[in-house]
Amino acid sequence: MLPTDFNIKILVAPLDWGLGHATRCVPLIKYLVDRGCTVILAAEGSQKKLLQLEFPDLIVESLEGYNISYAKNKNWFSLKIIIQLPKILRAISKEHKWLKTIVTKQNINAIISDNRYGLWHPTLPVAFITHQLGIKTSLSKAENIIKKIHYKLINRFSCCWVPDFEGQPNLAGELSHPKDLPSIPVKYLGAISRFEKNGLKEEYDAVIILSGPEPQRSVFENKILQEIVHYNGKLMLVRGLPGNVSIIPSVNNIEIVNHLPAKELEIVFEKSKFVISRSGYTTVMDILKLSKKSILIPTPGQTEQEYLATHLHKQNWCMMMLQEEFNLQAALTAAATFKYQHAGINMEMYKRVLNEFVKECLQGITELKN
Repeated sequence: MLPTDFNIKILVAPLDWGLGHATRCVPLIKYLVDRGCTVILAAEGSQKKLLQLEFPDLIVESLEGYNISYAKNKNWFSLKIIIQLPKILRAISKEHKWLKTIVTKQNINAIISDNRYGLWHPTLPVAFITHQLGIKTSLSKAENIIKKIHYKLINRFSCCWVPDFEGQPNLAGELSHPKDLPSIPVKYLGAISRFEKNGLKEEYDAVIILSGPEPQRSVFENKILQEIVHYNGKLMLVRGLPGNVSIIPSVNNIEIVNHLPAKELEIVFEKSKFVISRSGYTTVMDILKLSKKSILIPTPGQTEQEYLATHLHKQNWCMMMLQEEFNLQAALTAAATFKYQHAGINMEMYKRVLNEFVKECLQGITELKN
């Protein structure tokens, strides 16, 4: 535990791009709390609801998201994001101004920003989390320009934390291991997951996890709903809508829920023979932590997810299928003969990096007091 005469306050803020950024922060937050730190959270919308469910005793400040809109047609996905760059840069500037206020209000000593580019500070230690140092878009000519902007923003921070392994094998390939790194210190966290193995017996044929940005979350959901009514086995569908009051009733052996807290979702993962989900990075880390067989369906047009699913498929860690080709029964039949290889990776490396960060915070507070 930390010395009682120090009250280290750390702000943790995830990006509002699906729920993955918030969920992968959960084990970091838990570890910091266990170490005796006071953790202040910042989010809005579904991310805020998720964090409040996971940490009902922690303060969650409202922080406006980037509110990016996404193309329904996958061919326009990257272009629509690029068109919104001015809007994103304005949001970054706005959240930086917000940070100045919250640091004073909450007496913050350090900051952990998961992909929120405006949360840098000139005097406090600030860690920026991203697994996507290498930029992948459908517009290859724009990648170098985007990378320069990306690194310019990252280099404002004290350090960069990458949730992957430094060497081989690794989870994200070129995404997390580009030829050139940012100029600030880069530390690899290893894989991070809020889940723990419990040795539970399998009860479901599969759990289907919906996540990610609209409108593709709903597009995939509608496709799933059309198919599960004809399925005779036992399934669990988690819609990825925390706090949503709209309910789809369960039928036969098909259970449908809007959201599950981490512990309940962990149990469902273990009780399922297969996990069907987007190839979101956080979900992938959860799958590998529990050594589950999975079927990954990348969000159409989201080149990062498409690259990641392909990379993992080549290593036989996960099986990939495109959304337009997805058929539930065909997917489960193919997965039954897919030669899965368990990754066998260390999921505790992040604790060492967090310990070093806390020590740096302590040193900074000590120097100020002296």
